[in-house]
Amino acid sequence: MTDIATDPKHFTKAVTELGEKRPVVTTQAIFNDRGVKIIEKGVQVNAGLYERLMAHKLTVPIEQSVASTPTVTGQFLRAQAEQVMRDVPFFERIGSNTKTRSLLLDALTKLPLPSPIAFQLTLACEVRPVLFRHSIFMALFAAWMTQGLMVSRFDVSVASAAGLLHDIGMLHLDPVLLVPQSVIGNNQTRQLYSHPLVSEVLIERHHEYPRELLQAIKVHHEFLDGSGYPGSLAGDAISPLGRILSLGELVTSMLASDAQASELRLSVLLRMNEHRYDAALTGRVMQNIELQTELQSKGLGLMDDPVSRLLEIDATLSDWPTEMAQRTDLSAPRQASLAAVAEQSAQLRRTLAAVGVAPQQLAQLGGDALDAFLQLELTLLAQEATWQLRSLARQTRRRRHSEPDARYPDDLQAWLDRVDTLVASINSIAPPQLHDTE
Repeated sequence: MTDIATDPKHFTKAVTELGEKRPVVTTQAIFNDRGVKIIEKGVQVNAGLYERLMAHKLTVPIEQSVASTPTVTGQFLRAQAEQVMRDVPFFERIGSNTKTRSLLLDALTKLPLPSPIAFQLTLACEVRPVLFRHSIFMALFAAWMTQGLMVSRFDVSVASAAGLLHDIGMLHLDPVLLVPQSVIGNNQTRQLYSHPLVSEVLIERHHEYPRELLQAIKVHHEFLDGSGYPGSLAGDAISPLGRILSLGELVTSMLASDAQASELRLSVLLRMNEHRYDAALTGRVMQNIELQTELQSKGLGLMDDPVSRLLEIDATLSDWPTEMAQRTDLSAPRQASLAAVAEQSAQLRRTLAAVGVAPQQLAQLGGDALDAFLQLELTLLAQEATWQLRSLARQTRRRRHSEPDARYPDDLQAWLDRVDTLVASINSIAPPQLHDTE
């Protein structure tokens, strides 16, 4: 696939798995790179053909040589989106206006779906259903955010298509990347970082979609502060539609969660990551969030004392060894790198103050017992702050490269040890952090 390294075994395996669920038939003869025909036209593809397909390098990508019956259509996408609007309160609310609802659904219904794209969506629906549902969420979110900008129906359609297709590249990568909380190695991490580029290449082949869509898909994991991937882009380098997709990754992942108070969790993440997302877009999402105030304490995973955790995080941030960036024994690039981490540490302290959990603000809570809602909110803030602090420590280690047997300066090593201890003390509650790929 151009110069992007992908292993065809993953997608080929998924194709043969689909062939076990519904008919998958070759629409043209399949040849290897030496011009030898290895499968005739009209042959049903199933698990029995996997080894034969993998024994050859194909002249044409397999998704361009097969079709499934039935296949995903615009009407099918519309039905899936209507189900999401019934199932997910947030989407039910944004679709409560008849005109808006019709616009969002019509955009999906009328999307251009070249046969290879329709096939890959069909494969996602049957073999990678979580990914397919995520794509429907993203199509609705991107179209909704775009229509709020008072643009044309064409722009809404482009946004809908971008949301639907942004992760099509994931079908061609190791499926372990789609398993939540899975431990991945360096090769899989490289695949994860490359998937926006893979998606762009797959879609560009068909010449059905505008450059704006391709660019947005390429940058859908970039953040305004430059901490995203694959290009570490920042600010204006991220297109308007790309910013919507980037925000949509966070919003839809939380809305798809089965955890209690998912919209409260989303609110916490948005407030704790304002530096990563477009403020106007984030504000519109916040206006449509409804916080659940009646909670079942069972299963919430509340910290016993989130206030103490937040105070400890603030103290750790305030003790970052700022003088490291001025050390004369460090090169100018290392000084600059450490200064960047110091600024991020200060930014996290400012963020905590902005969301109401600076030490002075926490002191106002007094010694009274917290109600379940406030305790959950503070727990979520403490968890997200902890994981952002861990990210700072990782960046510090990555930026401050030392020789294998060398030690960090004592003051920096002491700070890193302190962070490690704090992070290790977090309990077994699943943290609400963003994709943890540092």
